[in-house]
Order: sequence, then C-alpha cells, then structure tokens
Amino acid sequence: MADQDQSRIIASNPIGKGLDAFRDSFCSICEERSISYSPDTLGQLSQKELQDLAFKLLPTLLALPAVQYLPSKSSGKNLLGDILNLFSTLNADDLDLDRIKALLKAALAEDNTSVIVHSSEIRQDVDPLLKSELGRLYVGVPNLCDAFFGCVPDIQAAAATVFRKCTEGDYPLFSSKGWRGWPAGAKKSDVLAWFGKLIPELESFAGDCNSIPTHRRKLLAQPKTPLRDSTGKRSMDIGFANSDVTHNLESEGDSRYRWSHILVVGELKSNPAADRASGAWIDLATYAREVFAAQDTRRFVLGFTLGGSLMRIWEFDRLGGIASEQFDINKNDGAQQLVTTILRFLWMNEDGLGFDPTIMTSDGKQRIEIERDGQTQRLIIDEAMKRAPCIAGRATTCWKALRLEDPQTPLVIKDSWQHPDRDEAGIIIQEATEKGVANLTRYYHDETARVHDSDDDVQSNIRKGLDITEATNYRPGRLFLPLSASASSVSRKGRSGSAGVKRLSSETDAALSPSKRSCSPSLAKASVDAPSNRVRRGSFLVTMESRSARLCLPR
Repeated sequence: MADQDQSRIIASNPIGKGLDAFRDSFCSICEERSISYSPDTLGQLSQKELQDLAFKLLPTLLALPAVQYLPSKSSGKNLLGDILNLFSTLNADDLDLDRIKALLKAALAEDNTSVIVHSSEIRQDVDPLLKSELGRLYVGVPNLCDAFFGCVPDIQAAAATVFRKCTEGDYPLFSSKGWRGWPAGAKKSDVLAWFGKLIPELESFAGDCNSIPTHRRKLLAQPKTPLRDSTGKRSMDIGFANSDVTHNLESEGDSRYRWSHILVVGELKSNPAADRASGAWIDLATYAREVFAAQDTRRFVLGFTLGGSLMRIWEFDRLGGIASEQFDINKNDGAQQLVTTILRFLWMNEDGLGFDPTIMTSDGKQRIEIERDGQTQRLIIDEAMKRAPCIAGRATTCWKALRLEDPQTPLVIKDSWQHPDRDEAGIIIQEATEKGVANLTRYYHDETARVHDSDDDVQSNIRKGLDITEATNYRPGRLFLPLSASASSVSRKGRSGSAGVKRLSSETDAALSPSKRSCSPSLAKASVDAPSNRVRRGSFLVTMESRSARLCLPR
C-alpha cells in the first residue's frame, strides 16, 4: 500500500523539465573533459566536480513539490528533511562520495518509462508513468489515415468495390440503419463476435480484386487471454496478427499469442464517452508499449479505438501518439472508412505497419547494409543486447553484430531516436578512439538512418508532415523542438531499394532547439508552436572483451 501511495504522489507531482539545468551542468563537464555523456562517467570525476554537481542538484530537488509528501528513508519527517540533511554535509571533509554518486546517477538516468521494471509493470503503476512519458495525445489530426495507409496499392478502388457489395442484395450487410447484426449495447464480447463474422465477409467480397497481396492477416480477439512476453499479465481486446503465426501455434500445441506476434493493436469500449485520455487512449498506448518492447525492429505502431460505434485510427512513435478524426461506423461515410481501414490492416506490408525496412531478413538471419569508406558492408545481427521498453523517448536498442568480411571481430550497433540538436554518441566515441582512451569500445562507423530517400525522423518521414497544431485538442503555447534540417546522405540499403540509408553524422546540419545541455543553441530561438522531432541515428562500435568496456557505451 505504501508503494502505491508513493507512486500516486510521484505521478501527481512529475519532475518534468526540473532536472534540465543540472543535466546541462553535467554535460558541460563531460565536454570540457572529452568524456562520454553517461551516468557511468561520474566515476571519472573529481571530488570537487561531484560536489559542484551536488550543489546544483540538491536545491533543484528541494524545489520539487513531491519531496514534501514523500516519506523519509531515515528518521526524518519527509524526503525534504533528508535532502536538507544531505545538503548540510556537502562541504564536510568526510563527505560520503558513494552516497553522492548514487544520487547523481539516479538524477541523470533516462527520463522515460524505459526504466520501469518488474513490480512497476503492474497496471496501477504503468498508467501514471506512461501518461507522464507520452504527454498530450493528439486526436482529430486531419489526413492521418491517408498519411499512413497510402502505401497500399489500389486500396481505394478495392474498398469501394467491397463496400458496394456490402450494400447489395435483399439482405445487405450494410443499410441506412447501419451494419447488420451490430450489437445495440456495443458489449465487448458481442462486438468481438460481430467483427469475427464481418471480416471473412469482407475478405470474400475482395476475392475478385486484382490488388490482393500475398501476405494475409488474421483478426486476433482474445481479451481474456494474456499475451506472452510481458512482465505483467496483460491481454489486448482486439488486433491483427499474421495468419502464419496461427498455423505455427496450432502445430506447436500452444494457443498463446505473444506481443511479438502483434501487428495492429485495438481497444474496445461500449461507451462512446470512454474516448478520452483516461479511458481508451491510455489503454491502447499500453498495448503499443508492449509491442515496442517485444519487437526491436518497430519504428511505429498502428492501432484503433472503438467506443460504441465511434472509431479512431491511432499511430504511436517516439514522440508519442496521434489519432485520426472520429467517425461513426454505422453511418454511410464511416462504414466506408471502416471497410477501407480493415482492408488496409489486412493487406499492408511490414514497412507500412511500422517495421524497419533497413533491417532485412534472409535465411532466418537479420542483416543491415552500411556504406563505409566508399564500400558496402553487410552486418549480420547476432542478438539483441539491450532494448529500452518505452514509446516516447530515445528508445535505445543495442545489437551484437558480425561483419561478413571479419566475423571474428564483433560489433555493437547502437540505434536510438535523438533530438536533432543533441551531439551524436558516435562522435563522442570517435573522439575517444582518436585520443587512444583505454578500456573503451572503439569507434567503427556512425550514420543517420534514411528510409525512403529521407532522413528517418518522426515528423517528416514517419508522420509524413502531419500538422498536430490542427488536432482538435491542440492547445497553442506549448514549447516544442523544431525540425532538423535536411542534408546529403550515404547509403544504408533496405528491403525496397533506397528504403534504408544512413547519413554520416558529420554531414548533419542540426536546427536550433532547446536542450538539456548548456552547450546547445539558445532556447530563445525555438518556436513555441513548432512540433518536436526525433531522428534515428546509429553508431557501430568494435567491442572490447572486458565487462567494464561493454558498460562504456554512451546513452
């Protein structure tokens, strides 16, 4: 009970950007000493530097509302008293440096829900933290469906044909009264059964369409069966998975799907009033987070919510979540949109569903291609070493990889979604390598990912330039980071020709934007209404055998 009370206090009094100035100071020290920006770097700082950082951190903590309400870990009244006691010891000769380092390290940790572990995976803890990570979810974004569903060839013509067939005959599937068999109370179990009958009908009507793709999908409706791969027991109302997964599960005698099988997430509510942040939206976001955590090649996740007969299409990426305008599936226009949506989910290729086209699979092995020193190199991904389970944030993923030309020398691929103005980790490692720093992973290469001939950023590449300032719940005045500038590229080839390419870090012309570091450009030059952005960058590092060296990867 005490842990739950503390979780509620923390969720009600978020830190937000309260630690930015402290992190700026740490960044300045790291740059002056040419060391990596990582909590592990604290061990390389002098006592004076640690004291200076603590003198900046503790007043910041004292100003946070939560410290007045959180209980003391010692004999004090609250956490505020503990911080004051620690503050009084900072100038003492017998200062406990280990105690200070632990506090500083915690304050430098990643500020998103990727730090959720084990006990915090339970629902009442995940929801407040996930809300804090995501910030505002934007709904009613115009043209969202066209932006994400435009990759399906001839979909509009096929959907129009299928919907016309739905309205024909003496006993049509759809009429002026709505869909045949639609449950009046929109009870979840009844809606699931209705979908289970509707989708085979739509697939049958689409049988004559020439544009039907070879890959087929299956509706997944197991709301009471938890999916595997999650720390906590978590099920999903409705969604889509590959049909071949169903066949494999049956042949193996295992009826339990995994989050790694999920292609599209969905949430059902019987009451249309549940179409709100504290209802269907956060439930769907929880599913998207599980998909991101289980699938290390996801760039974004698509989904939908249905409250009564009111539907929205959703997209989650490293900036958060956005949703389409609401439509009523029992009205003529909304019914046509439902048909189009279902066919798109059934027919979209993996690229359109949010999978990374720069990672190719052949003979059961994943590989990527990079352009280094004017030559194309193939890297075989051996295993995932680290995966930050979050939606919005850097979402750092580390893979162990091998070069075909030199399989005896392992590489670490570090892939993360960074703010455009932040210094790239590859540059830091490259400088350390050139200076001969001992016990550190060695720089090999780094690039900015390119997908479909464009830098792989959220705003332009994934969201196709959608304007969230036109969302129905957008409120002006919130500060955002501006988009990054474009630049020339070098290749990292993907499944579809030029789908996967990377740009050298030295060629990046980053735009001005606010930052957590004092070394970044002025905040005053950032637009208060320009949407924030993240760009995907990869560093390729030659690993060292010692454990300490492997821990030297920068954040």
